[in-house]
Amino acid sequence: MERNEYAYQAGLALMQRLHGGQSGEQLVEAVRRICPDFAVMTFEWALAGIMGRPGIDLLTRELLLVASCTTLGTAMPQLRAHVAAALRLGASREQVVEAILQMMFYAGGAAVANALQAAQEVLDDAPR
Repeated sequence: MERNEYAYQAGLALMQRLHGGQSGEQLVEAVRRICPDFAVMTFEWALAGIMGRPGIDLLTRELLLVASCTTLGTAMPQLRAHVAAALRLGASREQVVEAILQMMFYAGGAAVANALQAAQEVLDDAPR
């Protein structure tokens, strides 16, 4: 896959802003053997192309992703990452919990309970 270097670097910078540390490089390394293009797509399309768009602030986007991961019910590692990113952007614990709880009638009690447990793991490690 041919890389758009500008979009790739913009996506990588946004990944580091949202998740800190070496998260971009960790994603690349995690998928390099099976599908290195996935990391390129993530940086260029999901981060630079969608997350980086104007119109909705990053915190709102992260809370939407928390809700979406809750609804999926199968994305607990991603949920933890987006809870951490939301907190990093200034979300309160209450906002995170409410975003998850809002999904009760759409995702079901089991999905919400699992998401709350996953979020609790991140909240326990977050500074107060």
